[in-house]
Amino acid sequence: MNLPQKLTYYLSEHPRIVNFRWGHAHSWGSTWSFLFASIALYILISIFLHLSLSILLRRGRPVPLGPIPAVHSLAMALISATIFAGLLLSSAAEIRDTRWFWWRSKTTPFQWLLCFPLGTRPSGRVFFWSYAFYISRFLHTFRTYFTILRRRNLSLFQLLNNSILISMSFLWLEFSQSFQVLAILLTTSVYSVVYGYRFWTAIGLRGACFPFVISCQIGLLSCNILCHVGVLMFHLLSGGCNGIGAWVFNSVLNGLILLLFMNFFVKMHLRKTKRTFMAVESDSETDEPPQDVKKDT
Repeated sequence: MNLPQKLTYYLSEHPRIVNFRWGHAHSWGSTWSFLFASIALYILISIFLHLSLSILLRRGRPVPLGPIPAVHSLAMALISATIFAGLLLSSAAEIRDTRWFWWRSKTTPFQWLLCFPLGTRPSGRVFFWSYAFYISRFLHTFRTYFTILRRRNLSLFQLLNNSILISMSFLWLEFSQSFQVLAILLTTSVYSVVYGYRFWTAIGLRGACFPFVISCQIGLLSCNILCHVGVLMFHLLSGGCNGIGAWVFNSVLNGLILLLFMNFFVKMHLRKTKRTFMAVESDSETDEPPQDVKKDT
């Protein structure tokens, strides 16, 4: 067995992947009580850490973390790339094995990616990698703690965004929700690039000359919106998609994420504009040209 065959086997044909079943007796973290308790614990730890540092340390003084953030970014990049590769191969295998059954409903592979047939159960290859993605969301929350320790800043956007992402990942599995395959492929592909970029800059290498991470997030949100429109069209035209109730709730959560992101982006842009204006005002008070004009001359 050569290397490509080994990778295909361990990413899509291994018995634990093929025979995966989502359920309270089979999967860790598959209960509603675990979901609510884990999100509440995440928020409480973040608030406690922020308040403790505010009391114990001088305001604005960061806590040195050494290589921990870089190691975390590298690990998340590798995990995201693995989930992407595993889900891509597993999706191809599922299409190969079940395509013979789709001719009755005239389902195409692209339609299956957006709209699961009614009665789909959360078991098999695709849902194994959906479960892996759900577990990886908890590892993603460590960036909140890094932000609090290094920047002494508790971001409401981070808390709500991570809590919503964990909830959506749980709903995908609990209700065999349509659209999750394409959503995970898009998210993990972007996350592998974003975390790879964060690792690149964390070890001291030069970053991009534009807001790289924010640009990737905007692209991901735009693709998600287009995919949600596609799911709605298939649901109305093809007789229904599985887990559409959870999809509606998922759409509301995605809308909330979009509003939070736009609010965060606008505030960041206004803060940057204010800093530029203050720098120009400071230069004008000393009868000197602004710093960017100096560079041009």
